[in-house]
Amino acid sequence: MAEPPNSAPQQADALLQQFGLELAFVEPGRPTAGASLVAIVGKLQPLCGQAPAPIGVAIAACLRWLDGSARSAGVLTATDLENLGAWQPWMVTAVMAWDRGQAVPVPPEAWVAAAGATIPPPNRLATTSDADVLDQPVGVLPGDLDEELGQMFCAEAQDLLQDIEQGVLTLESNAQDQSTIDTVFRAFHTFKGNSSMLKLAVLQRLAHELESLLDQVRRGKMALTRDSIDLILKGSDVIRQYVDEMSRQLGGVDRGRTIRLPVQRIIADVHALLAGKPATPVMPATRATPATPAVAASTVVAPAVIAPEVAAPEVAKPAVAVAVELPTREPERTPPAMTAEMVSTEPAVAAPAGVVRVDTLKLDSLIDLVGELVVAQSQVVQSQELKGIANEHLARSLSQLRSITSDLQRTAMSLRMVPIRGTFRKMTRLVRDLAGDLGKEINLRLEGEETELDRTVVEELSDPLVHMIRNSADHGIELPGERAAAGKPAAGTITLKAFHQGGFIVVQIEDDGRGLNTGRILAKAVERGLVNPQESLEESQILDLIFMPGFSTAEQVTGLSGRGVGMDVVRRNIEKIRGKVEVESVPGKGTRFTTYVPLTLAIIEGLLVGVGDQRYIIPTLSVQESFRPLPGTVTTVQGRGELISVRGRLTPLLRLGRHLNTPTKADDPSRGIVVVVESGQDSRCLFVDELIGKQEVVIKSLGDVFRDQHAFAGAAILGDGRVGLILDVNALVKLKAPAGEAAA
Repeated sequence: MAEPPNSAPQQADALLQQFGLELAFVEPGRPTAGASLVAIVGKLQPLCGQAPAPIGVAIAACLRWLDGSARSAGVLTATDLENLGAWQPWMVTAVMAWDRGQAVPVPPEAWVAAAGATIPPPNRLATTSDADVLDQPVGVLPGDLDEELGQMFCAEAQDLLQDIEQGVLTLESNAQDQSTIDTVFRAFHTFKGNSSMLKLAVLQRLAHELESLLDQVRRGKMALTRDSIDLILKGSDVIRQYVDEMSRQLGGVDRGRTIRLPVQRIIADVHALLAGKPATPVMPATRATPATPAVAASTVVAPAVIAPEVAAPEVAKPAVAVAVELPTREPERTPPAMTAEMVSTEPAVAAPAGVVRVDTLKLDSLIDLVGELVVAQSQVVQSQELKGIANEHLARSLSQLRSITSDLQRTAMSLRMVPIRGTFRKMTRLVRDLAGDLGKEINLRLEGEETELDRTVVEELSDPLVHMIRNSADHGIELPGERAAAGKPAAGTITLKAFHQGGFIVVQIEDDGRGLNTGRILAKAVERGLVNPQESLEESQILDLIFMPGFSTAEQVTGLSGRGVGMDVVRRNIEKIRGKVEVESVPGKGTRFTTYVPLTLAIIEGLLVGVGDQRYIIPTLSVQESFRPLPGTVTTVQGRGELISVRGRLTPLLRLGRHLNTPTKADDPSRGIVVVVESGQDSRCLFVDELIGKQEVVIKSLGDVFRDQHAFAGAAILGDGRVGLILDVNALVKLKAPAGEAAA
């Protein structure tokens, strides 16, 4: 049995929790247990006799609200309940600060007036000079927190924050969208309820204040302005910081540490806006951009959602509760806390699909086991001993085994597939912030948000997309005056789209800006020593220079560009997931970045080739064509090795057997096969003995033994039980000819 609290602040906290529970069942204008609230505050008052002055002022204000109607008939008005609903979480925060020896927040101006006190109220928006007073240290993990509930809270919080951010950005262009206002309001309301259940007092109070602001907008008592939108976004950023830190500590990182959050500044701003005072920018946005997340949600133990990352903001999400939330003043509109959500991935008329939160480690383990099953099934079906048995029943059973295994593999792989919607919508906030920083007008258009691909691929795409969008906003889109002079609309447009093509996912970022100046790019590359001045380059090769490390055309270093890092990171990260990126540009019209990535990292489609007795796999995404060369088409150039003409272009030839020290069956290229592979704008011809066919293979890691080799990207077990090595095309294409050798 838990010991009762023994300090005055701890006893006060217990009474405040009881007060909140009693208040949850009070209805305005009807006989209630108002007298019991008075009794609780009566017990609270002597406990707080030695508390800081603001707590005494708040208690006096509460007694004033409870006086009269509550003492006589036990009836409270809607205004009384609104005041008490704000008072309880504020008191919890203040008592916690008192218990920890921290600065107690200043009560709202109306409370001070109700108590007849003279404490200076927060009657204006906070300024940067208030930072030391209003940025309060916060402990994110209560001592008695149920860790499993904490992990569920963090997982659900990511979806709620996504709803809030996308909803607010929608309201920025359509402030009268009532359904979106309701969606954002409900998200904060759910945050408040979940925080109350876990006793996260700071988060509970912040959510309550922002909910109050939205409630005024929802009721038509206040217009949604740019100041209020900025304030809501800042509030959601602070909540995100809190949740990210909570995720870190639940994952065992810096457990128990406190962080400073500008909660009081935001609350003071909310009160000022509600009082009709002018708003001024008071602090920079605290949100980490997708490029540098404070903490990635996937790095902690918190379960992942194997489903669309977030539903459309305008659609309310029905849910099935798996934990109880303390009732609030509006129970009929409260989404249940800690829910296993049932989200519809189709339009609203479609039946909702059930969603289960699963630990990603368990999911990856399942995928690995299914891959092993596929390999074992293939070995059984292709067994020469079984093929020699003429038995109709056995043949039928093997066929059924193949069919079931194939369906199981397809279903298991679909569990890893998520829409790219969540990643795309994160870019909406990024573009909004970039436009403000650069003084530009930029619209972001999203297409193909429902396109699904592997969860790991989606995560790896986030950073390259951020870099490319920043590049388009900074270098591509012109200032409004420059666009007007060129006969363009003042607002530039960045289009972000995704679609399927040839078994792969294509992601394009296109802007209608000034385009890339190939002459300037080439001049900068020569100036930085990246290109030989005597070298003749095609336009596509010049455009490809922007992906070289250290390249930048910016004249000065800014917070957005100029250091020569960014686009090389884009290519490196895309190639890491076996993808490729291309760039096209028309001066004065705009630029398009096209990224090709595999649907999944667990299974690839490969071209199986033979070199001697060995089998190698070439990812088909990298294959341009294959052919048997005619005699005499291979030439040798000193310093460049062997070259072969491919559609009028001399392309380096790599004898795969010689490079891998594998005996070959054919030494003359005209007796073998040449496979043309590409990486970026570069290509290379691989000389092999034969083409065996195409097949999907389950990728296996090579382990630490092969960590220093650069020819292979992994391995796969083939149908006959043999191991086939997967070639690293990017490494082979970039391979230089050894000095003094004719062949590559």
